Amino acid sequence: MQKRTFVFDIEIYWNYFCIIFKEIGGKKAVFSWEMDDRGAIDTKSLRRFVLRHRIIGFYSANFDMPVLFGALAGFNCERLKEIANAIIEEGSKPWDVEKAYGFRIDRNVDHIDLFNIPKGQYGLKIYNGRLHGKRMQDLPYEPDRILTQDEMDEVYDYCLNDLDATELLFEECSKQIALREKMGDEYGIDLRSKSDAQVAEAVIKSEVASVLGYEVKRPEIAPGTTYRYNVPAYIKFKHPELRDILDIIRETKFRVSPSGNIKMPDTLADAEIKIGKGVYRMGIGGLHSSEKSTVHKAENGYFLVDRDVTSYYPAIIINQNLFPKQMGFAFQKVYQRIVDRRLAAKKEGAEAYDEIDDLKAKLEKTNRDPDAGPSLIEERIEELKNSASIFTTVADSLKITINGSFGKFGNRWSALYSPQLLIQTTITGQLSLLLLIEWLDEDGIEVVSANTDGIVIRCHEDDRDLYLDIIKEWEEATQFVTEETGYDALLSRDVNNYIAVKKDGKGYKTKGAFAIPDEGKVSVDKNPTNEIAVQAAIDHILHGTPIWATVVASNDIRRFITVRTVKGGAVDQDGEYLGKAIRWYYSTDVHDSIRYKNATAKGNHNAVPRTEGARACMELPDELPDDIDHSWYAREARSILTQVGYQRKLI
Repeated sequence: MQKRTFVFDIEIYWNYFCIIFKEIGGKKAVFSWEMDDRGAIDTKSLRRFVLRHRIIGFYSANFDMPVLFGALAGFNCERLKEIANAIIEEGSKPWDVEKAYGFRIDRNVDHIDLFNIPKGQYGLKIYNGRLHGKRMQDLPYEPDRILTQDEMDEVYDYCLNDLDATELLFEECSKQIALREKMGDEYGIDLRSKSDAQVAEAVIKSEVASVLGYEVKRPEIAPGTTYRYNVPAYIKFKHPELRDILDIIRETKFRVSPSGNIKMPDTLADAEIKIGKGVYRMGIGGLHSSEKSTVHKAENGYFLVDRDVTSYYPAIIINQNLFPKQMGFAFQKVYQRIVDRRLAAKKEGAEAYDEIDDLKAKLEKTNRDPDAGPSLIEERIEELKNSASIFTTVADSLKITINGSFGKFGNRWSALYSPQLLIQTTITGQLSLLLLIEWLDEDGIEVVSANTDGIVIRCHEDDRDLYLDIIKEWEEATQFVTEETGYDALLSRDVNNYIAVKKDGKGYKTKGAFAIPDEGKVSVDKNPTNEIAVQAAIDHILHGTPIWATVVASNDIRRFITVRTVKGGAVDQDGEYLGKAIRWYYSTDVHDSIRYKNATAKGNHNAVPRTEGARACMELPDELPDDIDHSWYAREARSILTQVGYQRKLI
């Protein structure tokens, strides 16, 4: 029988404990256990419940599970509060708590912790805001307060709201969890609560252990250890400035910091590398160009293309036979096998989808009795859909392993830790792009932008063959593969924030501040920030739609709100506490700012940036409020156009 699934959360004070479980799907049943300083909970029924169902929490592996099993050990509120404080204030880990307080956490519980699954590590309140949860609410009382009965009821209600937020996040992460479950079945590891990087480490570590016959431990690399970069044979510059940079790199000793990271030396990080009209900067994160408020467009015989290197860092690792020293060549064997499997699955999935399209086209030309059963073509389409779905799942799961592994090469707590591999990969990526930029510039072909794994090129049609020959020669020299996307225009605030208009009306691509979800969609990866203003700017660039028309046409409050974290918490214009994660929209009826709760040394409560005229919106309304300040959003859209260098005549 399939287990029922529940989200759960715990609240603990010196004189109050509650744990609440809310069912996902099914009857939406709610079960709870409460305890104050005068009573105890029924540990038998709670233990039976926990062992019988699948439970989903947020930061629950580190906090809720130790507190839960402390409660199951019979601890009272005061003892459980001590455990909670040890975790929150002293940074104690679950195993520290087990040892200090003499109980065991059952690791066989069917439990998923959502904390690591989204990109980055943010609080539940912020994720609730990003997913447009109905109510954003901070803890109603300071955690050391002795609660009254009425206050306990308020904390219970607050806990229920956190469960709504946890359920929202679980639904958003459900595809990622399903993918982790399939991978876990293949490798015999529970991957459900792991980040992409943690999944990659677990899978590669397991596969390498199968090759070597023993488990690889994380290496001990002392701070101050230095490494040199090995220059690939194909990196040969003609430009004097590039040759000087290469000489500096050859002589540089890349040093491991006390935290285990590698930092780019100032001589390289501060260098402004000039090639043609472009200025480029190097960093451990990758190469970046330096454009500001710039527009480039395809016109007057010039075309504009984005040329990205496919799977750039994995290709470098494979081409140069790089591996963490502690894993030896077994890493390369495993890594290459994973990459090959992914490419094969991706190819077979694409072929299945192509055949589905061909069969659908053939089916449309066939006159069939609508009452007849499925034809052989329709049956084949269903077979192909199942196959394509399997291939896509395999490709997606292996992509997590390939791309996620790179984040662990710079993590001193990881079995994949390898500062030298990190340096060799990132520096090679940057020098290779600089080589391509130099080759293009030598033949008068302009590179207008560069960012980590690709460049944007502006080239005259007369030189198209020359451009393609250079790309081909570079690919042959480096053994990389590139993909091309044509643009009609590229409008950049800077290299990390831009709006690109795709060629022939095929839509647009955005990055950074201008990357917003489609209408009706959400993004768990970034805070919503005046999305209607960004959309108005995009619509104006693409179609010439008047800014005002886009702004007033929307009735979706989610497109108007902003969500952000406020250190120490914020208060509204009337002094009412809002919390550390807040949400607002701009109102025609409000003229002051939302302010920081904590006063400065001079006793002032500073304004939270960009909140003048903002009305707190901690409870999301069902309809668009009457006091929405459409003019503010129209001005913001015009400001965005200015930031990206837009002028109407350019598009």
